Amino acid sequence: AEYMGKPKMYVVGDVAGKVAIIVDDMIDDVGHFVAAAEMLHECQATRIFVVATHGLLSSDAPARLEASHIDEVVVTNTVPHELQKTQCCKIKTVDVSPLMAEAIRRIHNKESMSYLFMNVSKDD
Repeated sequence: AEYMGKPKMYVVGDVAGKVAIIVDDMIDDVGHFVAAAEMLHECQATRIFVVATHGLLSSDAPARLEASHIDEVVVTNTVPHELQKTQCCKIKTVDVSPLMAEAIRRIHNKESMSYLFMNVSKDD
């Protein structure tokens, strides 16, 4: 069976007693994330996190996340989602504006971009 044009999902490996992290580039319609979390929960994962770069979170996405087995959704602030955060306490935001500003500055000054990835402190 397929869900919204996507192939059937399978859990590969043993997640019982472990923390599961679902990673994607964007989270908009959360149906496949919620379905994956349900499957991970059934396989006895202890906690389930979703991490995505862009959090569009359209329509009823916040309510669906709030009602799901997902413990936390971490997205960057590349897309505004303040309203969605008021509708779902599971949504957390990572501010990437300092990184973007430094990248723009480095490109403008013809400086190394690789420096940004080689010199990251544990606090960042």
